[in-house]
Amino acid sequence: MASVTIRKWGLCAVSLLNLLFVFISGADFIRFLSFRAIYHNITGETRLCQDSIPWSVALRDSSVHWSLAVDVCLVALFTAQHSLLAWSPVKQVLQSALGTLNRTFYCFTTALALQVLMRYWQTVTGAPCLWSVRIAPWSVWFPLLCFSLHFLCWSIICSILMIFDYPELLGIKQVYYKSLGLGDPLSHKSLPAQRLLSHFRHPVFLELVVILWLLPALSLDRLLLAGMLSTYMALAHSLDKLDLAYLCTQLKLTKQSLGCHFLL
Repeated sequence: MASVTIRKWGLCAVSLLNLLFVFISGADFIRFLSFRAIYHNITGETRLCQDSIPWSVALRDSSVHWSLAVDVCLVALFTAQHSLLAWSPVKQVLQSALGTLNRTFYCFTTALALQVLMRYWQTVTGAPCLWSVRIAPWSVWFPLLCFSLHFLCWSIICSILMIFDYPELLGIKQVYYKSLGLGDPLSHKSLPAQRLLSHFRHPVFLELVVILWLLPALSLDRLLLAGMLSTYMALAHSLDKLDLAYLCTQLKLTKQSLGCHFLL
């Protein structure tokens, strides 16, 4: 009995430590995608690009080639981790080996891959920007507009994750249900909900696309990051008519429940 209790507390500790690591990695990712890029452009005098260097010279620069090659490898590492661990044969092996901690392991390795990407990302400073807003008064107002929209998008993303069963996505619910002997939390969801989750684990595509592309200045490495991640997210989504019908039904039920609540 004591060993079972110790095991349960151990699972809880691992799950909470993973939650902390994922939370820190998520905050770092927000800083990496939004605040750093906008901060360097807040006056319009960006240091991320060299407009004085012609494209013909920049594209022959070996340092630019090296930076882009490293960045491609980093994004490929992240997408490979994200896809490989979501592949059914690998998921089955991990499920049999890790059990309740399968989802926790997936989130941990995803956050770790993100940390590697952010830590070793190579900023291309030896090439011009693809665009740069430097004409007053837009050199000040446009970065502020970008900051406001990024803040709004991140707020929406956080809200969606909370609504989309955030504890289950991070593996906390699996440990909690295991400790109470309730089994897999997905088994308590309806079949349409399970089907939707299998197709739609990233319900934040539009917001992330805005964050990736809406910047006062777009450097060559940011173009690479935005292009690769946008393509990956677009290919990873596989919603069909049944999923959309389920979403519409849930939205209608939510509206009806809210209407009844306000009438009361």
